[in-house]
Amino acid sequence: MIYVIGIGPGKLDHMTKEAIDCLRNSQVIIGYKTYINLIKDLIKDKEIIENGMRQEIDRCNMALEISSKGKSVALISGGDSGVYGMAGLIYELNSKRDKKERIKVVQGVTSCISAASSLGAPLMNDFCQISLSDLMTPWKQIEKRLELASQADFVICLYNPKSKGRPEHLSYAFKIMEKYKNSNTPVGIVKNAGRDNEEVYVMDFGRMNFDLCDMATMVIIGNKETYIDNGKIITPRGYKI
Repeated sequence: MIYVIGIGPGKLDHMTKEAIDCLRNSQVIIGYKTYINLIKDLIKDKEIIENGMRQEIDRCNMALEISSKGKSVALISGGDSGVYGMAGLIYELNSKRDKKERIKVVQGVTSCISAASSLGAPLMNDFCQISLSDLMTPWKQIEKRLELASQADFVICLYNPKSKGRPEHLSYAFKIMEKYKNSNTPVGIVKNAGRDNEEVYVMDFGRMNFDLCDMATMVIIGNKETYIDNGKIITPRGYKI
């Protein structure tokens, strides 16, 4: 049995009871070492297998192999395992096996939800999530998604906004969006959402500070109705008040 567990931001308070129970019921824990470190107090009596970034296929294959030998396995993702996490990959690999392993996806709190709670209520109307990482998706396709989402006036949540290998992607994204987002559109920046070292910033689109952002940052850009009140971002749902 493989439990594909989203651990949310990584703090016990922000994990679901189901996620905690499945971790405790698993014999082997497999995950990216950064996420393993976030839950080490919960799994100190378990067999732990950890590795680095871009080794997702290896982790999934190990989980399938260990599960096939009769052990219960927890495959760890940050946030929610079905949102840029391990759920899709483990299902894809399992679909190619002659003997399928049992898989259960255990939900977690994804970054945009955690960040939104710190910013106020920015996601009260239609929103979308776009990753600026072009490791898996061609940049031209990401540009098109940014263009159309902005034109449709979605609130936009940007995952993986900036890294050392692609320091300009976030500024490029803002250049695409500025055709449809005015300079007063609220922007929320949350670094390390839901963790002890969380940082929260609220500003206007026209005063965006790209230097604040890195791979551990969630950026949320409002729609035409979104506004800032007392330091919080609010996107109206449409109630007549």
